[in-house]
Amino acid sequence: MYQIKKRRVLSLLAGAAVLLGATTASQAATIRVVLGYYSAATQELFEGMAKDFMEKHPGDEVKIEVIQWDNLQQRLTTDIAGGTAPDIAMIGTRWLVDYVKNDIAEPLDGYMTPEFKAGFIESFLSPSTFDGKMYGLPVAASARAMYYNKDLLAKAGVNEPPANWDGVVDTAKKIKALGGDAYGFALQGKEIETDAYWYYSLWTHGGDIIKDGKSGVASPEAVKALTLYKSMIDEGLTEPDPSGLNRQDIERLFKQGRIGMILTGPWLRGQIKADAPNLNYAIAPIPEGTTKATYGVTDTLMVFNSSPNKELAMKFLTETAFSPKWRIEFSTKEGFLPVMKEEAAAPVFANDPQLKAFTDMLPYARFAPPVANWEQMVDAVIAAVQKVYIGQAQPEASLQEAAATIDGLIQQ
Repeated sequence: MYQIKKRRVLSLLAGAAVLLGATTASQAATIRVVLGYYSAATQELFEGMAKDFMEKHPGDEVKIEVIQWDNLQQRLTTDIAGGTAPDIAMIGTRWLVDYVKNDIAEPLDGYMTPEFKAGFIESFLSPSTFDGKMYGLPVAASARAMYYNKDLLAKAGVNEPPANWDGVVDTAKKIKALGGDAYGFALQGKEIETDAYWYYSLWTHGGDIIKDGKSGVASPEAVKALTLYKSMIDEGLTEPDPSGLNRQDIERLFKQGRIGMILTGPWLRGQIKADAPNLNYAIAPIPEGTTKATYGVTDTLMVFNSSPNKELAMKFLTETAFSPKWRIEFSTKEGFLPVMKEEAAAPVFANDPQLKAFTDMLPYARFAPPVANWEQMVDAVIAAVQKVYIGQAQPEASLQEAAATIDGLIQQ
C-alpha cells in the first residue's frame, strides 16, 4: 500500500513538475526590437545588450532587427497597419507626436522609478514628453557644429574658423581660388535631413519653421537663408550639384580632405578616427547670422501599446539598454552626446575637449517642432529647397509654396 501511495505521490509530483514547466515556458516571452542603422556597430551593440538581458532573464528572448533609417518609418507604418508592430522601436523623436496622437505609443511613466528618470539630462526628455507624460527614452542625442579642415584653411590663408556666414563665404572663396578638387563649403541636398541642413541657415538668420501657429518658412529671414545657400552654389563655393549628395556623401568628401567646412554631428569624429586618422581638422560652432543656433536632435526608443510584453520590454530598457555600461559603450562607439548624467561624467566624455563645441551649443539648440504631420511638412521643405538648388524656382516663390502646404497640414 505504501509503495502504491508512494508511486501516486511521485506521479503527482512529476505531473506537477510538467505543469510547472509548461507554466514557466508559457510565461517566457519574446520581445522584438526594431532599430535604425547608425553604423556597423549598431547591431553588435544591441545584440550585446540582448545577451546580457537574456542571461538575467532565462527563458525570455530579445530579437534585434536593424533597418536603414531611410526605410525605417515606412517599415514601422507597414507593421502597425498589419498588426505586427514590434514591442520596442527606435524612431526619430519627431515621429512620436503622430504615434501619440493615434494612440500607438505607450506612456512610460508607470514603468520607471523616479531615480531612473532623474538620471537623464533633463533637456533631452522634453522632446518626448506630451501633456506631462513621457512616451519615449532618448537613445541618441546630438547637437550640430562646424567641422573644418585646418590644412585647407591654412593654405587659403585663413587661420581661424569663420564665426559668421560672411566669413564662411569669404573662406570658401579663398579655398576655391586654390584650385584643385576641394570645395569650400559642403551643402547637403538629398534624402533625410536635407531640410535640417537648411535650418542651420534659417535659425541663425532669425527665422522659424512654425511661428504663432503658422508656417514661418516663407518669412523674409527664411528667404534670406535660402538665398545665401543658392548664391554659394551659383558661385561654385559648394560641391557641384548638392541635390545629388546625401549626408553620408558630403561627410565622405570631408574625410577625403576635399571639403573646407561642413555642418554635422558628433558621430563624424568617430568616423574620421577610423577612416581618416591623419585628417587635420577641428570643430567650431555653427556660423552666426543674426543669432546663435544649432539643431538639437534626439532619437527615441518607444514601446508600442499593442505589445503584449510591455513590462518585459521596459525591463530591457531600464535594466540593460540604459545601464551606465551600455550607455557609455553606445554613445562612444556611435559618436553621440551623453543623454544620462552618469554617462556624461565618465572620463571618455568629461575629458574630451572636442565635445565642448557641441555641448557649448546646447543652450542654443532648436528642436523640430512637436506637431502632427511633421514628416509631410519636412517633405514640403525639402521639395522647396531642392527646386531652388537645381535652379527650377526662386527662393521666395518656392518657400511660399511650401508654407501654403505646411499651413494646410497645421489646420488638419
